[in-house]
Amino acid sequence: MDLLTAGETMIALRSTGLLRLGGSATISTAGAEGNVAIAASRLGHRVAWAGRVGDDESGNLVLRTFAAEGVDVSAVVRDPERETGLLLFEQRLPDLTRVEYHRRDSAGSRWSPEDVPAALALQPRIVHLTGITPALSPSAAEASHALLEGARRQGAMVSVDVNYRSRLWTAEEAAPVLASLVRLADLVIASPDELSLVADGPAALLRQGVREVIVKDGAHGARAYTEEGEMQVPARPVQAVDSIGAGDAFSGGYLSGVLDGADLATRMDRAAALGAFAVASRGDWEGLPFRSELPLLRAAEGGALR
Repeated sequence: MDLLTAGETMIALRSTGLLRLGGSATISTAGAEGNVAIAASRLGHRVAWAGRVGDDESGNLVLRTFAAEGVDVSAVVRDPERETGLLLFEQRLPDLTRVEYHRRDSAGSRWSPEDVPAALALQPRIVHLTGITPALSPSAAEASHALLEGARRQGAMVSVDVNYRSRLWTAEEAAPVLASLVRLADLVIASPDELSLVADGPAALLRQGVREVIVKDGAHGARAYTEEGEMQVPARPVQAVDSIGAGDAFSGGYLSGVLDGADLATRMDRAAALGAFAVASRGDWEGLPFRSELPLLRAAEGGALR
């Protein structure tokens, strides 16, 4: 397996208007680690996602979606005692989406260290985790550490996206847990404010043994820090439709470049391209490109492929 991600994937309801007014909605799936998995799979890599879903129709939709996207789910556990989690999205303004969680005590929150060996048995080259997963429950936090420690023992590259969610835990609760996960990482991805939760800047992480630090800053682009120096990539100019999932798309594009053995500039360029595709389309992952579509962002505005 090229890439293994682990976490919670939920049912996503996207309202076409204000939630308080009711109306229609679309049904899909969402979850940071699953978004990364689909991004890398669409670019041609062998990808697996691990976690728990309920033994319900929502869980069936999650597994069907991953299967349709070519993502291996052989390490997923069906939980007969808990339901699959739910997310409600309300796009209040063109670039402002409100998210309502219904995931407390969900099947995904019951991911545990006992579920980790099946995931590691897939022998992934890269293991990617976000800071959302350890926020779900004590057992998920233990499983997160077990996964990264096991990945390091197997010689896999460890990637951690800090991805702090204030709706799930406070900064005081999150900081020591996230810092302990980052200490196991080869690659750390974070926004500027998230970075301050785990270290006193990129240089501190490099001194700890992290090989690469990527700081995402939305419309301002992203900057990479390595022992060889720094480089910046601007955000691709696109018309913003839905910013949800852009960070996950960025991570998936960057990891794809790592798997291809690409140089830093190419990895950053691909990450920026995937972030732009995500921003320019609705949904967490639906608009992500296949490898053959990566050049589309360079096509003339208003053009048509005939």
